[in-house]
Order: sequence, then C-alpha cells, then structure tokens
Amino acid sequence: GRSERQEENIIFRVYIMRRVANGTRIEENGWIRVAISGTPHQRGFANGLLVAKEMSEVIRMLRYLIPNSYGIKYEELVDIIYTLLSPQIQSNFPEYYEEMKGITSGAKSGGTKISFEEVVFWNTYYSVGYMIGHIGELIKNNSVLSVKYSKLAAHGLGSGAGEGGGSDRCTAFIAVGDYTADGKIVCAHNTFDNFMDAQYCNVMLSVKPAKGNAFIMQTAPGCIASGTDYYVNDRGMVITETTIGGFTKFKLADPICCRVRQAVQYGKTLDDYIEILKRNNSGDYANSWLIGDTKTNTIMRIELGLEYINVEKKKNGYFIGFNAPYDPAIRALECENTGFYDIRRHQGARRVRLTQLMEKHKGKINIEIGEEVLSDHYDVYLNKINMCSRTCCSHYNLDAREFMSQADRPLPYQPRGAMDGIVTDTTLVKQMGLVARWGSSCGTPFYAKEFCDRNLQWADQKPYLMDRISQPWTTFYLNERTGTHHHATKRTIKYKSGIKKKTRRK
Repeated sequence: GRSERQEENIIFRVYIMRRVANGTRIEENGWIRVAISGTPHQRGFANGLLVAKEMSEVIRMLRYLIPNSYGIKYEELVDIIYTLLSPQIQSNFPEYYEEMKGITSGAKSGGTKISFEEVVFWNTYYSVGYMIGHIGELIKNNSVLSVKYSKLAAHGLGSGAGEGGGSDRCTAFIAVGDYTADGKIVCAHNTFDNFMDAQYCNVMLSVKPAKGNAFIMQTAPGCIASGTDYYVNDRGMVITETTIGGFTKFKLADPICCRVRQAVQYGKTLDDYIEILKRNNSGDYANSWLIGDTKTNTIMRIELGLEYINVEKKKNGYFIGFNAPYDPAIRALECENTGFYDIRRHQGARRVRLTQLMEKHKGKINIEIGEEVLSDHYDVYLNKINMCSRTCCSHYNLDAREFMSQADRPLPYQPRGAMDGIVTDTTLVKQMGLVARWGSSCGTPFYAKEFCDRNLQWADQKPYLMDRISQPWTTFYLNERTGTHHHATKRTIKYKSGIKKKTRRK
C-alpha cells in the first residue's frame, strides 16, 4: 500500500551507524556522514578512527597517482611538502596541527598504516598543484631539502606536473533579493575534478569544536577542511568557492586548508572572512569565494589571487562561479589563459550559461531551482543539450573535446567532471542544514570498468576508480538527522555514446 516515493525512501534510507567517543558515522545515499566534537585531539582522533578504512584507500591511490603525475615517488613528495608546510601549520595554527595529530592516531587505531607526515600531505593536497611549478625554487631555498633533492632543486619537475596553472574546478552561484523566491539567500555548488582523487570527497562532516563556531562541511576522509569547499556554520554563514583556473603565482606562507578552516570556525562577520583568508596568503588554491551572511541577508564574492584581491558585496543580486576571475588584474597578471571569453572552454561557456539561468529564474530561485541549475546540460557553444565539459553539470568523461582551444586542458574523455551537488537556503542554514547529492549533479551514474574498457587510454586507472551509482538528493543537518530529499525521481540515463542504462532510482 506504499506509494512509489515511500518505496524509494525506504530503499535509500537504509544506513549503517557506528559510534565512538566524540564521534559517529552514518552511511547513507553514497555519503559517509561523520559527526565529531571536543578538543582538537579528541575530534581528530574520532575522525581518523571513523574513516580509517577510507584513509587506507586514499594512500593506496596516492601511491599510484603521485609518481604517475609528477615523476617522483610518493614518499619523496610527502617529505618535501611536509618539510615546507608543517612549520607554518605548527607555528600559526597549533590547534589544527594537534587535530591532524589526532587524526593520525585515530587512523592508526583503526588499522591504517599512516604517518603524521602523510596526514599533513593529504590535508594540504589542494596546495600541492600550486607549489609544483615553483618546487625547484622552494627546494633550493630550504637548507635540508636542497641537499636531499639536489636534482629537483636544479631542474624542478617536468611539464607533466601541471596544466599551465591552477586546475579548473567547480560551478557555483549565490543569490539574494529580487532573484530568489523569498528574497533570502540561496547558494549552490558542484565539484568538478578528476575522478581518481575527488571520488573520496563523499564525507559530510559535522564539527562541534570546544571553541569557535560549529559547522557542517563536505570533505574527504581525515581532513580538517573541506577542499571541495562547501560549509554552513552556526553563525548563519554559508561558504563556497570556485577555483581560478590557470593561476600561476605562489609564495611559501600559510596553506589554504588552515586559513579557510580558521575563517569558518572563528569568523563572525563577512569582513572577518576577508581578513582571515588574506592573512599570510600563499596564493595556493586561488579561488572566487562566495559567502552569504543569512543574518544580514548579504552575499559577498572574494576573488582571492596572491597580490590582487577583489571584494564585492550585495543585498540584491547574485554572484556566479565558473573558474575564471572578473578582476582583470588577477586574470591578466596572475593567470594564464583563463578561458573567460572563450565559450569553447568550460569557463567561458558556463559564464554565459549561468548568467542565462540566473535571469531565467529571477524571482524564483530556491533549493529546487538550485538543483536544476547544477544539473543543467545546455551547451552554449553548440546551442543544444549536450553532456560535455562545457555544461553546468560537467561530463568530461563523455566529451571528445573536438572543439578544444587548449590541447591539454583537459584531454578527450578524461575521467573528470561533476562529482556531486549541494544547495542550501537561509531557512536550512538557520537549521544548520544543506541538501546534497553524491555521484553527479544530474544523477548520471559512472561505471569504472565500462568507462575504462571503452576508453583504453585510461585503462591504467581501472584498479583505482570506483563506481558511483545514481543517488537521490539528501538533506543533512549538523545533528544526526538525515533523509532523502522530497522530490526523488526515476529516469533512464542515456549516455552520449548511445549506450542505454537500465532505469535506476535517483
């Protein structure tokens, strides 16, 4: 006698719970829901213990990915990054240094063979890509590393070590006033990234620290900050970002994982976020930060370069994120080939499409519209529905890239694209909640074996890639309440290749 929707909710709300001191873990709809609390070491230990298995899988993946990407051993790069960044963390962020110590101890107690150096490396992972282009100089200027890695000090790493600047990740918008259904804030984001490492960003972590703001964030196992960057805290703030693609500048200073975590945990006003993110900025993970203060109904964009920073605030309007900066100084002086005007590229195409969607839905934007925007497959270059790299819900893995204007960014059929979707609004923020989907924003599944068999150039990744089935939108709160979102549906997924999949529940 149950309705179809009730049956779907029963199927997807089966979960596994585990409790430890200062922490809980629930698995639901593709997400690992972890809640931790207490002192830095207490919450770190609970975090590491609850995701120990996943941290072991991360290390296995990195042992393949690092030499394959950079040509040096995993242990060597861990040593280099730890030596360069750990003094900054220990000196300027002792709370997070201790939390990472706790994560290491917890993971070891859970049976994972991992060192503190590896935990620091994993937490600063999003900084590594920005350091690689400067690694020879960084090693040369370090008395210890210059002796151990004299060849790298002289030559650095080869051209395979990057994409000509920072990687392009994510689509986002934040809107308020005349653009939203109730005049209050709506904020949406999805993660574009390589499947191999971003496939671990399915942890929804709630943190109730002994000091500072409580918050919920999307993250990866064993991390103190989000990385994919979606946060809601009990100050009524929602925080997200999109990277500034092609960003090339870096200096050795405080890593972004610590700066953004400090802002989320201790920031009280929008100006606090500006100050904390700017302070001792290293230029790593250069982003367009989109931040909303639901108490003042104000939204803000911080385009955070290294030497150049652009800040705007609004009580009426929107900001969009598409991996290129509006600020011409950042775009011209700190980046290479951002794709800002190029609709053959995913940056320029999404700048156009997101603008169209904001105007189309003006006065109606809510959580459901946010989900629709993140799932959008309209290609403004070809003027048609086309699941490819240029759309808001990106599918590089289905894109032949026959219209590439930059040959290596990214490659045809690269295992990369939208990994998730997250939306919240003022009402949910006040309940410390958000709505999220794991797998892809539109719900299209990914099957690793099928993909690698069809694209043999990527077959070496087969042992490390995981399937991501179609999942429903799910509501999460700071506390342990969770539940399938109200408009879970069914649909048949049809791939660009023409291969039809069986009808799957979303």
